[in-house]
Amino acid sequence: MVAARITVNGKEAPLTPAAPHTTALDFLRERGLTGTKEGCAEGECGACSVLVARPGVDKPTDWVAVNACLVPAAALDGQEIITSEGLATAGEPGTPATLHPVQHEMAVRGGSQCGYCTPGFVCSMAAEYYRPNRCAHAESGDGTESADGTGSYDNTVAEHGPNGFDLHALSGNLCRCTGYRPIRDAAYAVGTPTDEDPLARRREQSPPAPVATEYVKDDSAYLRRNTLAETLQLLRERPDAVVVAGSTDWGVEVNIRSRRADCVVGIDRLPELRELRVGSDVIEIGAALTLTEIERRLDGDVPLLAELFPQFASRLIRNGATLGGNLGTGSPIGDSPPVLLALEASVVLADVDGEREVPLAEYFTGYRQSVRRPGELIRSVRIPLPLSPVVAFHKIAKRRFDDISSVAVAFALDIEDGIVRKARIGLGGVAATPIRSLATEAALEGKPWSTATVEAAAREMRGEGTPMSDHRASSLYRSAMLGQSLLKLYARTTEAVPS
Repeated sequence: MVAARITVNGKEAPLTPAAPHTTALDFLRERGLTGTKEGCAEGECGACSVLVARPGVDKPTDWVAVNACLVPAAALDGQEIITSEGLATAGEPGTPATLHPVQHEMAVRGGSQCGYCTPGFVCSMAAEYYRPNRCAHAESGDGTESADGTGSYDNTVAEHGPNGFDLHALSGNLCRCTGYRPIRDAAYAVGTPTDEDPLARRREQSPPAPVATEYVKDDSAYLRRNTLAETLQLLRERPDAVVVAGSTDWGVEVNIRSRRADCVVGIDRLPELRELRVGSDVIEIGAALTLTEIERRLDGDVPLLAELFPQFASRLIRNGATLGGNLGTGSPIGDSPPVLLALEASVVLADVDGEREVPLAEYFTGYRQSVRRPGELIRSVRIPLPLSPVVAFHKIAKRRFDDISSVAVAFALDIEDGIVRKARIGLGGVAATPIRSLATEAALEGKPWSTATVEAAAREMRGEGTPMSDHRASSLYRSAMLGQSLLKLYARTTEAVPS
């Protein structure tokens, strides 16, 4: 087994003597790369953002911004990362380096005051700077453009500058003193990479291939195998192992709750878990594909998922988070389960004895519990076709973006000739598990899509689940939001759906 090492700013750095639970953030700072900062230690502030070379969607390699505070350094074994220090171009000996275009614009447009958050902003901006197919848009009156070109926004559309810069690339970065206007000005001022730009040229080559990792120190281990079969055998031998893909959940446990595991098994680079197949009757999504990869590969082909993605945490989190991880944690407030329930999705579970397919509606058995057995992995998620044409995802939270749901509701309806032929509704945040809104579905199916039907179904919907009161919302508020969500859907669809 080759000793674990990471290529940082073009130079190899051995992982030793870091512990297996050491985050990439601490690994970098211990090597003097202190531009990478810790702000929140849970992936909400972006001060720790770095770039990782990952398999591209439109080019062989994409530069992807991730939260270094969440990713175990061992998970980056054999991979290539760039920190804020590595963006500038070195000059001749004795001369200062040339600032990267993003760094230059941040400096000349006043995008930094105390500077604590600046390196993280710069790395997130650089990822968007190098995003393939970023192109100029017609500028609207306020200097931004909505995804539909109208200049009006809701929480499912992006804000683009005249240079095509998607401002939501910075949704995971916080600044407490500069103010966001000069940062936005800097983002909208960057041009396109030149042919001489080494990081732009790097996109034309393949990223580092995944490597098997066996990093053991002080009786704890981070392990990665080359194939799914080898991984499943490892899990049969180590049923106590913590399985990690993007580490957006486990990383918080390590940082905030000081959780430690004797064995962590990385599955994020397994090729069998990174496939996306669109067939005539099903769409199958690999459990280790990140949400950003799914979003860009599907390109709106599943409208309900397209509504989910912009509301799921931040771009930094979506660059690491996976559907398999979101379902594997079993959280009742995860954003993807309600959507997948409405889509009538199923999960494919695999272990050394074979595979089985379980409807998602039968997957959850209790609070953070499921039918998944020790040694089993979620290999993929299957969405049956055809898709229902009337869809919506309503996330009720205290913040517009990058927040945890108080209530999440996903709708998928078939309405023909003014009659609801089929209704599937997924709910999150109102029970110990994500659930289907079965009573409301029954109150809609076979009925006219009318004010009377919807108001009656909304009364039914307010009684779904067993909502509780906590610091995010009261039980009464959650119940009220369920009924209001259906009324909101009706108000938005009455003009589009024949009565």
